[in-house]
Amino acid sequence: MPKTAEPARRGRPPGTSARALELIALDLFTRQGFDDTTIDQIAATAGVSKRTFFRYFESKADVLWHAFDAEVDNLRHTLAAVPTEQPVMDAVRQAVLEVNHYRAEDVAELRTRMTLVSSAPELGASAAVHYDAWERAISTFVATRTGRDVQSLYPLTVGRATLATCRAAYERWAALADADLTVYLDAALQALGSGFADDVLTGRGSRT
Repeated sequence: MPKTAEPARRGRPPGTSARALELIALDLFTRQGFDDTTIDQIAATAGVSKRTFFRYFESKADVLWHAFDAEVDNLRHTLAAVPTEQPVMDAVRQAVLEVNHYRAEDVAELRTRMTLVSSAPELGASAAVHYDAWERAISTFVATRTGRDVQSLYPLTVGRATLATCRAAYERWAALADADLTVYLDAALQALGSGFADDVLTGRGSRT
């Protein structure tokens, strides 16, 4: 007796992923503008339901910060695993380098993201929240390691200085696109960790 065909399963279509939705959204944002693109359009273009979209993202803006937020989570876990005997700034530099995997060929997409973030007030406002989370990952680690309150001066200073240093490295990397991001992060964080000593700033590992 021939087997009857099994009914199609409901739920998430094959191949649907956060990354697939992210790429579709980026394309629509770029062509139509962030404000003029709806979640319904993103879902329809991906061939999924609006409900499926919300399984991955809480809002339209979250699409642009998905990879960044994952990096923050990885940064927290990486810092938590650092050996206690490792100096604080060495530990911070090592963790930041470990969670970053951007290559020169990724610059085009990241430039698109930067342009989009600056093009819509909603995205500009959301940036501060995500950067604060990254900064807190550093300051919380420093507070735990040194036995200080997370709101005390030293953890706050290290967190804020590290964020500013990494953003400077990122902007320079995005402008030149001549190496992996870690090359710039390593040079910048070595300079920060040394107190911007002359021999580090002018050394072979420095970046222009």
